[in-house]
Amino acid sequence: MKKVLLGSALAVMIVGCASSPDKIQTSYVSPMQYKNYDCDQIAGELGRISHRANELHGNLKKTADNDKAQMALGMVVFWPALFFLEGGDGPEAAEYGRLKGERDALEKAAIQKKCDAFITPKPAIPIKEAADGNKQQVSGVEE
Repeated sequence: MKKVLLGSALAVMIVGCASSPDKIQTSYVSPMQYKNYDCDQIAGELGRISHRANELHGNLKKTADNDKAQMALGMVVFWPALFFLEGGDGPEAAEYGRLKGERDALEKAAIQKKCDAFITPKPAIPIKEAADGNKQQVSGVEE
């Protein structure tokens, strides 16, 4: 009997929790959809998509964090409450995955059209500006 209850609780934990936005898979979107866009249109669309994706990222992270807290409380205090976790990945998660795919497609379209001014890679070595205005490379160890 204990094994059945433990197995049921474990299944609820795995299925019932919302995914962290970092673990939501990117949906494929073809860059051909943006073949008629010029660089300005690509930049505008990237801005719109990034804004909405950032909103969704915050909402999804909050939902996942709430589910983790409910899970911890349920495990410690009253495990049958785990059956009532509302979590799970809903329409916001699907939209977030699609937006990630659209962003990737727009970036590919921008590269194909040589609009690389809109896509700025992260620097390999972070640079910190000192109080005197001189820029220094950061070694990774905070002082």
